[in-house]
Amino acid sequence: MTQNNDTIAAVATPQGSGGLGVVRISGKDAFLVADKVFRAKNGKKLSEIPGYTALFGKVFRNDEPLDEAVALVFRAPKSYTGEDVVELSVHGGNYLVREALRAVLNAGARVAFGGEFTRRAYENGKMDLMEAEAVMNLISADGEKARRAALSLHEGAASAEVQKIRSALLTAAAGLAVFSDYPDDELPEFSEETLMGTLNEAENGLSALLKNYDAGKVLREGVDTVIAGRPNVGKSTLMNLLSGCRRSIVTAIAGTTRDVVEDTVRLGDITLRLSDTAGLRNTPDEIERLGVEISREKIQSATLLLAVFDLSRPADEEDLALLNECRHRPSVVIYNKSDLTPEFDTSLGDGLYSITVCAEDGGSLALFEKAVATVCGTEHLSGSETLLCSERQHDCCRRAMDYVKEAKRLLKSGYTLDTVGVCLDDAINELLSLTGERVQNAVVDEVFRKFCVGK
Repeated sequence: MTQNNDTIAAVATPQGSGGLGVVRISGKDAFLVADKVFRAKNGKKLSEIPGYTALFGKVFRNDEPLDEAVALVFRAPKSYTGEDVVELSVHGGNYLVREALRAVLNAGARVAFGGEFTRRAYENGKMDLMEAEAVMNLISADGEKARRAALSLHEGAASAEVQKIRSALLTAAAGLAVFSDYPDDELPEFSEETLMGTLNEAENGLSALLKNYDAGKVLREGVDTVIAGRPNVGKSTLMNLLSGCRRSIVTAIAGTTRDVVEDTVRLGDITLRLSDTAGLRNTPDEIERLGVEISREKIQSATLLLAVFDLSRPADEEDLALLNECRHRPSVVIYNKSDLTPEFDTSLGDGLYSITVCAEDGGSLALFEKAVATVCGTEHLSGSETLLCSERQHDCCRRAMDYVKEAKRLLKSGYTLDTVGVCLDDAINELLSLTGERVQNAVVDEVFRKFCVGK
């Protein structure tokens, strides 16, 4: 829980040496605190200058100059937090930044909690809860589509859609309430047909918000990916191709890979957390057998399975079992060694997404990129779509749609309009929780718990 009477401070730039380090101060005494540690070269006080103004001077520690600095002033409510804010930019050495923060704390500020600046922005009406959640997505965006989606959410695209749906449901709920109180009066603006139309539009709108959630999650968080197959089908060659370096040992000896080799790679817009596993086969070698057991466990837990098959060899029982696994999770079937005479019956993989490649050919990388994007559902995303960015948002949206569907069912079944109205109220409450207009403090605490200090 925040304490808005406090003046808070934190380092707002990443740890490590750099050109600049920024100490951010926010709160009712931000100028008072900053004036105790910063002295402008022209003699002006920070408390005397207008917002969006910068002064050059020095930061002092115990009346001793610590470093040159630029102080940037933002006056409430036209600041990120909605409060008075000062940002002190010093040279970006770890020691200098740490000591500048210490001087600010000694001057009367306290250390900000993780996400407290953004939480104050939310509590001061600078953004709603959905927009606040998008801040961390912007910070962690690892690709263009993820950046666009996070920026769209932060700028209120999803909030506008939610507010549109909620407004329509509120109008419908108000009409229901009036009709229930005055059933004998003529109310031409209200009818069951109109109500059903409103519910249909609300369901369609909520469905549109939900449909791309899984694909958006892949863009944001990446995907746990397992490369699996028999020995010598080209798994390690594929691992090295995707990694862009020699991560796995490649030989013609079956059982070369005995343990799981892991790497994180970027493939187009998607981050793959890759695991190259031991070849699937029965073996008397105890060490290799343990590796195969781990491989089978990895396959079971994989979010995305890259199943590799040797086109130059007929399918065996291990191949058939792996093809069956591909039917139970997102998978790309990879028919490798296209440069050799084909012996594998590819019709065994009918219905599965497949590509035919030579993993030794670097030109195959584009095929892998397209295949993974297609299977993960991100191929059609441009980043301009309205994408929900958290499980909390997804759950609120899903529950709201469930209540809308239940209201439709009750209306079709001839239940009283009062009963339908209860479902409308529940849907509206979920949408209010979604944007943070009616939400428990525990939920807000959980949202900002994942934020970094300084943001």
